[in-house]
Amino acid sequence: MSNKSWLVFQLTELLSKVEPGEVRFHEFLRTPSLSCSVYHVPAGSKEMQSAHVEDELYFVLEGKARLRVEEDEHPVEKGTMLYVKADSEHTFFEIEEDLTVLAFFGSTSGIGA
Repeated sequence: MSNKSWLVFQLTELLSKVEPGEVRFHEFLRTPSLSCSVYHVPAGSKEMQSAHVEDELYFVLEGKARLRVEEDEHPVEKGTMLYVKADSEHTFFEIEEDLTVLAFFGSTSGIGA
């Protein structure tokens, strides 16, 4: 349900938009200052992320993998939150279990700067 000032999202409904077994990126919100998506990468996949012009925050809903940001690496699993600064090269790799994350992208317009 929505009105002009706010929207409500149900996680079960958002997850139904990503098919198990295939790489899938489903954007469910885009405003001038924020973009939000559900991102799913099956185990064993080669994820091909690259630098983005906006800051990103990932929240891992399911799965197990590693995230490389520039030269640093970090294990990720359910419950992990990761911030990636704009223009930083990054990729998920060694995807051991199907990985599903909520991805939040900040504004490139300088709002709040």
